[in-house]
Amino acid sequence: MGIKESWTLCSEDVSWTVRDRPDYQDYKQAYENLQTTFNPVEFDPARWARAASDAGMKYMVFTTKHHDGFCMYDSKLTDYKITGSKTPFHTDPGADVTRELFDAFRAEGMWVGAYFSKPDWHSDDFWWPYFATPDRNANYDPEKHPERWEKFVRFTHGQMMELLGGNYGKVDILWLDGMWVQKMTPEEERLNRMDTYNFGTLARNQDIRMDEFVAGAREKQPGLIVVDRGVHGKNQNYLTPENVVPEKALPYPWESCIITAGRSWAWKPGAEYMSTREAIHMLVDVVTKGGNLLLNIAPGPRGQWQEGAYRLLEEIGGWMEVNAEAIYGTRALAPHKEGKVCISRKGEDTLYLYYLADEKEDLPAEIGMTSFSLPPGTKLELLGGQGKTLSWRKNGNGFLATIPGSIQKNPPCSHAWVIKAVIPKP
Repeated sequence: MGIKESWTLCSEDVSWTVRDRPDYQDYKQAYENLQTTFNPVEFDPARWARAASDAGMKYMVFTTKHHDGFCMYDSKLTDYKITGSKTPFHTDPGADVTRELFDAFRAEGMWVGAYFSKPDWHSDDFWWPYFATPDRNANYDPEKHPERWEKFVRFTHGQMMELLGGNYGKVDILWLDGMWVQKMTPEEERLNRMDTYNFGTLARNQDIRMDEFVAGAREKQPGLIVVDRGVHGKNQNYLTPENVVPEKALPYPWESCIITAGRSWAWKPGAEYMSTREAIHMLVDVVTKGGNLLLNIAPGPRGQWQEGAYRLLEEIGGWMEVNAEAIYGTRALAPHKEGKVCISRKGEDTLYLYYLADEKEDLPAEIGMTSFSLPPGTKLELLGGQGKTLSWRKNGNGFLATIPGSIQKNPPCSHAWVIKAVIPKP
């Protein structure tokens, strides 16, 4: 179908809530009736996991429940789920797709993460039918109706613990969305209403008691990374800039979550994926600023990935086969980037210099920087360049490395090339 995920149910007047039907109640009923036709019979978690692993990915984050409240796992606390009797796929042996995915990705040696939405627009204890639903928040004041809010808190804790309690094995990351559902003081409510992200919505104290939940969750899942995104404090273990790469290195752990196709998190028919060159350059930009890159791939209504997704991951994997050592375990290093050259470090004596090529640009004869110098005796080699040592010379306050013609004619990869620099020990 290719409609916007969840947000079309929200009454805020912004670009991502636009609906294709003029009547809201008619649209909401049609949206919720999608459950009765959802039958992802082409779901192939093993193929997804192999493709991700071959691309060099080390972890995945799967959307177990978005804001619309539909569960992609076998929650015992709602019938609005993929394993529910109204969903045709519920009779499939692999109907609990979260379990199938987690098992498949673990089999490839990858970490697994569970995306979970704190707001639930299908729950009568969040969007109470007694009131209208003007925005993304609970449509009643939890402080005026504490009994109803307590029911929602217990429901949410229960659903999250279903994922973390052991039935789904080892879970490495709990990735929580819906930052507006948080504990707020009156002053924080006022400031939140002024926040450009919340567009002046009716921000209110929606204390879901995350400290309490996380303590219990870590008893079940020791070492669990919790990402209560957008909520400052101890439960936001890393930050998640969305669809953007920060302009400079950040002084804390972070991950850019990026759409790969169709300018939408949701599946769209015939979507065009980002180019391999764009993806590799973005990966280098993120890594050399000290972050991780989380790429979104949206499956279609039959559970299938588009071939463009597989092709993109395969081509990223080809580049990673040559350059993986310059991606894993590196750290940001000033000045980060000069022109088309990025820089990072690993340990005390290894640097990596990444040349980001223009479209259809060949490997140049020289690569260098003017704002960063190399110590005398530094040895350079191009990754994938048959171990040949590159000559280099000082260039003012910087350096220039020479790429032999034999390597230029037969470069080890495309789109970006990496020079490894080993600094002599004192």
